[in-house]
This record gives sequence, structure tokens and C-alpha cells, in this order.
Amino acid sequence: MVAAIDRLSIACAVLAAVMLALAALVICWNVIYRATGASTYWEIEFSVYMMVASLFLASPYCLMTNGHVAVDLLSHYLPARASRGLAIAVMLIGLAVCLYLAVMGGMLTYEAFVRGDRTESTWAPLKWPLFLTMPVGLALTALQYLAELMRSPAAAVR
Repeated sequence: MVAAIDRLSIACAVLAAVMLALAALVICWNVIYRATGASTYWEIEFSVYMMVASLFLASPYCLMTNGHVAVDLLSHYLPARASRGLAIAVMLIGLAVCLYLAVMGGMLTYEAFVRGDRTESTWAPLKWPLFLTMPVGLALTALQYLAELMRSPAAAVR
């Protein structure tokens, strides 16, 4: 199960990387297009959607690879057993926070979907597809926390 969750996190990271590359390409195209004197209306907002979505979708991979910023001064000076206990406690708190935010993000997404909320721009895309990346990304991050908790005790202290 841990290997399957890890593969899912890697797939999400690949999708996030593609979304960031697409955002960069669209912004570059926007700059060139506007330099010719043409007007644009969707490119910046589309790129923002891609960047925000990639942040949430890359979160499980970041956790899996220990790519996040961590303050490990305390765990560095604790005995190994206490350090493992602290790591498990931190992972449980992270799991709870991710689950809470996934539920709240799901409610926000549902409300935006039901109301048909759109942005106030000229392009006016629907908001719920962007909002959906929050509960999906955070639920997948919670799942990755479970995978980290199921790994061997030695892996809990990286």
C-alpha cells in the first residue's frame, strides 16, 4: 500500500510539473503576444490557476521526499526513541490538519460549484475547478502522511 501511495504522489508531482511548465509557456507567449501590440485577457489568470493547482498537487511528493522546510533542532538533540515519538506526533498533527483543510476545501468547492461562481475577470472562468485542487491535494497529502506512518520506525526519523 505504501508503494502505491508513493507512486500516486509521484504521478501528482509529474502532473504538477507539467502544469508549471504550461503556465511558464503561456506567460512567455503572453509577453511576446503583448509586445506585438495585441491585447490578452486569459493568460495570466490561466497561469495562476495552473500554479495554484500545482502547489496542492505537488504537496504529497514534497512530503514523501522530505522536501519541506523542517525545524529539527529539538529532534537532533533528543534520544532516538524520543525523536521517533516526536516525528510520529508531528506526522499525526500534519495528517489532522490536512484532513481538516481537505474537508473545508471540499465545502468551499461544493458551494462554488452549486452557485456557479466565476472570477471577476474578462475571461471569467469557474472557480470550483481551482478550488477542487485544494481538497484533492490535501487529501492526497493526508494519504501520504499515512504512508509515512506505515514505513519502518527508522524511516520516521529522516
